[in-house]
Amino acid sequence: MEPEILELESFLPYRLYRLADTVSREFSRIYKERHGLTRPEWRTLSGLGQRGTMTATELGRQSAMHKTKVSRAVTELERRRWLTRTPDEMDRRVEHLALTKVGLAAYREMVPLAKAFERELLARLSVKERAAVATGVAALEGALEEKN
Repeated sequence: MEPEILELESFLPYRLYRLADTVSREFSRIYKERHGLTRPEWRTLSGLGQRGTMTATELGRQSAMHKTKVSRAVTELERRRWLTRTPDEMDRRVEHLALTKVGLAAYREMVPLAKAFERELLARLSVKERAAVATGVAALEGALEEKN
């Protein structure tokens, strides 16, 4: 009996990874050209822009980034004077991160560009396909949430 073979190209986790990576790389051109940001720096900027003040742990959880990537992104955005760190009054090991006026301005400039990118991406699909993608992604997220 022949051993079973996994066709990577049709394996759903691999297809989802490749799709996410392709979309992320395409979008990264925008924030890289505009501000010279890396993916972790963009995720940090957008997380803080959306939520206001967060800790590095919260940022990592929200953006699904490893703590070392969060740390490097925070260091770079602080170097640019786009964010500030404020030690927690109760626990000095914890820092609260927030965007500065310059960081917030960069975030606000990127929001319409990000929304336009999403609109253009979805415009490549029919109305029925867009609905199917939204439904399918939500169903997968829900199924995986229940498991965790």
